[in-house]
Amino acid sequence: MNPDLKTLKTDQLKQLAEYRQKLYSHPVLKFLFLELTLKCNEHCLHCGSKCGDVPSNELTLEQYKKILTDIAGDFDLRTFDLCITGGEPLLRKDFFDIMAFAKDLGYLWGMTSNGTLIDREKARLLRETGMKTISVSIDGLEESHDTFRQTAGGFRKAMKGIECLIAEGGFKAIQVTTVINHTNINELDSLYKIFCDMDIDSWRVIGVEPMGRALEHPELLMTNEDHKRLFDFIREKRMEDMPVTYGCSHFLGYKYEREVRDCYFLCNAGIYTASIMCNGDITACLDIERRPEFIQGNILKDRFRDVWENHFDLFRRGLDESSEECTSCEYRDFCAGGAHHSFDYDRGRQRICFKNTAVFD
Repeated sequence: MNPDLKTLKTDQLKQLAEYRQKLYSHPVLKFLFLELTLKCNEHCLHCGSKCGDVPSNELTLEQYKKILTDIAGDFDLRTFDLCITGGEPLLRKDFFDIMAFAKDLGYLWGMTSNGTLIDREKARLLRETGMKTISVSIDGLEESHDTFRQTAGGFRKAMKGIECLIAEGGFKAIQVTTVINHTNINELDSLYKIFCDMDIDSWRVIGVEPMGRALEHPELLMTNEDHKRLFDFIREKRMEDMPVTYGCSHFLGYKYEREVRDCYFLCNAGIYTASIMCNGDITACLDIERRPEFIQGNILKDRFRDVWENHFDLFRRGLDESSEECTSCEYRDFCAGGAHHSFDYDRGRQRICFKNTAVFD
């Protein structure tokens, strides 16, 4: 690597490390996730929340109205994004009632969806109820996508959903998210050609993470060589000024940090991001495994602002403090132990660390 570039990145990473320490003491809410349901019409092999045809203890429309009203009274709604997720959020029959209420209060909201339930009518309703952004999952070419999501016809329905959103127009950003695994990584170039012919705003490409159902399917987990191939692909497309990006997960070392995404690695859990589960439990990031000690309160008995300002202690310190492997690492200040969602809390170690791999070479 160019020595001057390495020096520049080092200086910026040091500044970020100092800023991270400030965030531990003075967090800034940027993303509030509402998990409306655990129900899903797909049954993805990698799902971190193990959604599907499963029991889902859900809050009511009236409860959401009170929650949204309280939060609107406690926060400046212009300072954070309301992120709607599931399960598949559109499975809720009162979905548009909830979101119309949020719009009237002034929330800026976006959604993650599998796209299969979106037709022209729903696209119109999404625009009218104020949706600004959406990320739709396309996890490989047709056969790979349908196998990965265990849904016959899922690829075609999702692609049709995206086309309906594009035809409707009026959204700030339509994004496609693709989860790459060991079996579909050879489809990157073919997917790129497909999305270049579509009027989407960005393509977010991430690797399958060792969490949720993916832990039951080790054959899907990526090798270090797979990751390097993915990062090389993303960097190449970004150098061509194409809107391809990697997700927020993992410290990637000097070679790829700021090369495959717009920012340096910073785990947002509990310092930028909070979530309200479908049963009202308040936590940090919904991708983190669901353990009792990670629940910070419940929205039905606790005011969200109080929880945000006075709890989340577990997430407001580096994971490096909980991992012996991190104590002597020269990247400790930059990585802080990595992402919460991929951390093995029972063994006190990070499941994904790229140090001493082809990614750092």
